[in-house]
Amino acid sequence: MNRRDLQALAEKEAEKQNSYRCRILCCGSTPCLSSGGAAVHERLKEILKENRDLKVDLDVVSTGCMGPCSRGPLVTVQVPGETDVVYENVTADVAQDIVKKHLTKEEHSPELDKKILPSDLPFFTKQKKVVLANSGLIDPERLEDYVARGGYSALGHALREMTPEEVCAEIIASGLRGRGGAGYPVGLKWDLVRKAVADKKYIIANGDEGDPGAYMDRTLMESDPHRVLEGMAIAGYAVGAEQGFIYVRGEYPIAAKRLEKAIRMAERRGLLGSRVMDSNFSFRIDIRIGAGAFVCGEETALMASVMGKRGQPVPRPPYPAQNGLWNSPTLINNVESFGNIAPIIENGAKWFAEIGTAKSKGTKIFALAGQVATTGLIEVPMGITLREIVFDIGGGVPNDRQFKAAQTGGPSGGYIPAAHLDTPVDYESLRELGSIMGSGGLVVVDDTTSMPDMAKFFMEFCMDESCGKCVPCRVGTVQLYRILERITAGVANRADLAIMEELCVLMRETSLCGLGQSAPNPLLSTLKFFPEEYEALIQDKPVLVNGNGRFKLPTKPAPASKEVS
Repeated sequence: MNRRDLQALAEKEAEKQNSYRCRILCCGSTPCLSSGGAAVHERLKEILKENRDLKVDLDVVSTGCMGPCSRGPLVTVQVPGETDVVYENVTADVAQDIVKKHLTKEEHSPELDKKILPSDLPFFTKQKKVVLANSGLIDPERLEDYVARGGYSALGHALREMTPEEVCAEIIASGLRGRGGAGYPVGLKWDLVRKAVADKKYIIANGDEGDPGAYMDRTLMESDPHRVLEGMAIAGYAVGAEQGFIYVRGEYPIAAKRLEKAIRMAERRGLLGSRVMDSNFSFRIDIRIGAGAFVCGEETALMASVMGKRGQPVPRPPYPAQNGLWNSPTLINNVESFGNIAPIIENGAKWFAEIGTAKSKGTKIFALAGQVATTGLIEVPMGITLREIVFDIGGGVPNDRQFKAAQTGGPSGGYIPAAHLDTPVDYESLRELGSIMGSGGLVVVDDTTSMPDMAKFFMEFCMDESCGKCVPCRVGTVQLYRILERITAGVANRADLAIMEELCVLMRETSLCGLGQSAPNPLLSTLKFFPEEYEALIQDKPVLVNGNGRFKLPTKPAPASKEVS
């Protein structure tokens, strides 16, 4: 398939979609499916079977995520010339009513209109969709839907009108930074791999998000898999790689299935594989399924897992750009980073650089979760304040409770208290507060939450997920967790606090990889902003240790044994 064929396919699909009097889009992402979305979609298909005459007027599509996950199942109705209408909490019966109202014009339940989400809802109006521009609007399992919205045109433009050096320069000029958490400039990393001299080079898309409450990468892969594939193909052309891998968590079966199907469709159309779009460039993509190890989000551990080895980090340098998969230069980016590539090539670096702040360009996807009125997936411009995300987009804290803190960055991040609600959400501002952007998890907690309990929860997570290779992380997380157990049980003293802070510094400075180096962050941020909660639990009692010198909780004395006469 060349660019002319691609354009013809896009026009044909657009004409087909415009021929329907009504299109009903059913959210088919994991949150909506878990709340009954599949039954809604099946009911709509049954209506089409029962009313054959509707087939020429009605199109029923299963899409990716529409955003406000806590309000699902979600259904969007598209009627040419009219504003899209989004319905929340849709059931099979409600689906029948939707068809009556928008197509057959029969009498429908008066309760139906109460399920309409206002088009001016801040959840929608405060967002800026770049990576998620297609999410909720296309069938992720149909290549034609993606092409009809301009899909793969950026790849064609890069292959025919740009050199690899020019592609890298465009990404550098855009100011795009890695969306996996570290925020390293994407274009600079690409240029390092491009300049590396080697017979083989590789591309890896890291879809192994493991932060509790985070599901940005999963949703992107489920909702718009071709967006990721196109970004990877452009990267392959730019750096001189002919093989790519997508590393997907084993807990993401829908994402893996849709990616696999998307790869096969793209290969059949000549958009992946040999001689991509009739050019001299060849690029193949394979999927690797992870076993759920959090440490495999770290790039050296991830590469080991891709190669079939145990997922453990190794010291750097050398960096993957010089020595990665099978000792070859390897480019690793988060799937959201790849999701930004096609829009940048299509619209230009200047367009992208005008979004966001001076040092944090573009948009960021967040999984808004926790104690907030509307949870879900959002994409916002960098620099938006935390207050706007929580109170405008999220609708504030429910049940008349007070906002207490928001956590960004998962187990590697920290808590931001109410006093800093007007902080711009960008890499530098979050780092100043002792947190990080991370992959995009954002968990809100209210005033009923115990911060020492939250610190203990994340320390337990890091303790369980430590690969055990280095002592500071393997032992440090266990000792910190035991001290936090004592604190939350109300039997710790000030010596425990001193040792705990010393351990945090030790882990930060001596752990091998980011897991151990950042594991103390949630603990240190809660100590910094909520010291009174620790003080209230501290008792001036002697420190209890067992025979191994480890801290332990006091136990009840064992019952006296009875002597046998």
